[in-house]
Formats: sequence, structure tokens, C-alpha cells
Amino acid sequence: MQNRRNFLVRSGLIGSALLTGGIKNDFFSKNIGIIKENSKMKLTFKPYTLELKHVFTLSTSSRSTTPVVLTKLEYDGVTGFGEASMPPYLGESHESAVKFLSKVDLAQFKDPFEIENILEYVDSIDDHNPAAKASVDIALHDLVGKLLGKPWYKIWGYDKEKTPDTSFTIGIDTNEVVKQKVKEADEFKILKVKLGRETDKEMIETIRSVTDKPITVDVNQGWKDKFFALDMINWLKEKNVKYVEQPMPKEMTDEMAWLTEKSPLPTFGDESVQRIPDVVKAHGVYSGINIKLMKCTGLREAQKMLTLAKSLHMQVMLGCMTETSCAISAASQLAPEVQWADLDGNLLISNDPFEGTKIIDGKIVLNENPGIGLSK
Repeated sequence: MQNRRNFLVRSGLIGSALLTGGIKNDFFSKNIGIIKENSKMKLTFKPYTLELKHVFTLSTSSRSTTPVVLTKLEYDGVTGFGEASMPPYLGESHESAVKFLSKVDLAQFKDPFEIENILEYVDSIDDHNPAAKASVDIALHDLVGKLLGKPWYKIWGYDKEKTPDTSFTIGIDTNEVVKQKVKEADEFKILKVKLGRETDKEMIETIRSVTDKPITVDVNQGWKDKFFALDMINWLKEKNVKYVEQPMPKEMTDEMAWLTEKSPLPTFGDESVQRIPDVVKAHGVYSGINIKLMKCTGLREAQKMLTLAKSLHMQVMLGCMTETSCAISAASQLAPEVQWADLDGNLLISNDPFEGTKIIDGKIVLNENPGIGLSK
């Protein structure tokens, strides 16, 4: 391993500025707490709270903050960064993530390139905690990518020119605030609108009063009647809506399959599609799936879900929670292979400690930085 490391350094594939790059103001060196350490790999973590620029309202809840845990994985002088973002519906918290990460013992692994073995072990620690698991997965991928001196989209062989535009999310709010949010999203070519309440048509009409941009909608399981849902989707199609995400409760599988069969717009499963087994279950029920690193334990499983969904001829979108640029940059490595993306979580917060993948004129723009694409 040391010989490989020396070769990479001599070849100029790894620069010291890139090995620890991507985080502002030496955040971890001042704030980190060590969980487990051995002579090869050292895992550390930092509970953190994201502050949202606007109150974020869905069909069932509202919030102004999101708890996250930031992780750091060090090996042979190289540092990988990761993140667990935990909105309420995932059932995770600072406390649960810290408890899980305290159990992670990497001393048994002498080589970070054992990605499959390491992450299978991490997954086996507990049946739950997908976001906490994702924080280790992302940090490991960042570390290995930096050791190789390549970003993951290149390691996977993806064409960075094929990244889609990302949508910008507008939560449920008053007409005036909705108009303000649309104005703030001026550079984005697609808007994602949260629905699922009695104000759904008013939300769409308000947006249509100020812009004719394409819209996607996320109902967050808010529609309970399949006939009402079909009527709404037919109406939304007339308003230049492109697809509908999780229109009905995830338990209503038969009703959802009926709706997808008759819907003039593609339907995407989100809450109903967490990990690999759910992709197969979603086939024939939804037109496509929404992959999120925090649901599926990270990049390792997300890439497998993407491959499986495409083999089943399902559409794929990449989504996110409210996250820092760390997790967003990680997810963006998969962006060239999907039809749709909603990777704006870092743009909704005011205290992002990282810099990474950029959105330029609404398009996901991948960089050449090794690992998950964090900047210097």
C-alpha cells in the first residue's frame, strides 16, 4: 500500500492541498472528537446543525434546521470527508448517529481499498441508521478517490458532460414567500414544488403567475385517494409539470400501480424506495425511483440501485435532504447517469462548511478534484 501511495505522489496524482481539501476554516481541526483510532485508519465525527434560509414546509411537517453529523476518515496522511443528514422522517438524530459511529471499529481493515468488505461490515452493525452509515461510506469513497487521484465519476467511467440540470425546491408557503423563492431561483431551469395540502392548486397558480419554467412536484405521500390523485396529475400536466414524486402513501401499493398505469406523467417513488430490495418492489408500481444517499447508506448502494433500476427500464432521479456540499458533491458523482436531479440541499442552508460541486446556470458541473469533488 505504501508503494502505491508513493507512486501516486511521485506521479503528481495527489497534491497535499487536495488531500485535506474541501472544508472551510480548518473546521475539523478545531471541532472534531475522535471516536475510534488505529495505526491505519482514524474515524472522527462532529455533530452539526444546518440552518435553513427559509422555513421548509412539506405536506406533513415544517422545520428550520436539520441535524447532521460530519465525519472524517484519515489514512496515511490522506483525509476523506463524509456526512449524515437526518431530517425527521428518517428517524435518526445526533444521538443515534453518534451511538452508531461509536460502534464502528475499522482496526480490522488494513487497506481502505477494501470498500465492499468495509461497508458490508458497517452495514451489519445495526439494521437501522442509513444516514450514519452513509457518512462512513462517503468519507471512505472520498479517501479512496484521493488515494487514486481521481474523482469518482471518472473511476466509474461516467461522462461529466452528461449531467442534468438540477431542480430548485420550493416548499409550501404563503403566496408572497413562494414568489420570493421563485425569484431567488432565477438561474434554475426547473423548479421542484412541494404539494400535498389543500393549497396545491394555489401553489401552482402562484408560481405560474411569475414564471413559465418547467415544474416537478413532490407530494410527500399527501394524496390519499387515487381518483383525486389522477385528476390532479391531469391538471398538473396542463401546467407544464414534468413528473410527480411520491403522490400517495407508500403503503398504498395497488392504488399507486393503478395511478401510474393511468397517469399522463411519470411517477417516482421516494419514501417507498429506500434500498436495493425496494427497487424491485417499485417496478410496475412507479415509473422511476428517487435515489438518496441518506436513505440507501451511501454511494456504494446508490450506484448499485442505479444500475438495477436502469436494467428494469425505470427512470432514475438523484435526490437529497438538506445537506452540506459534502454529501451533495458525493451524490453528484452519479449525476451523469440519471435523467433527473434534485441536488439543491446545500443551497437551502446558510452555514455550509464545505465547498464542492457547483451549479452553473442550473446545471450540475462536476470538477476534477479527486474523491467526491470537494474543493481546496
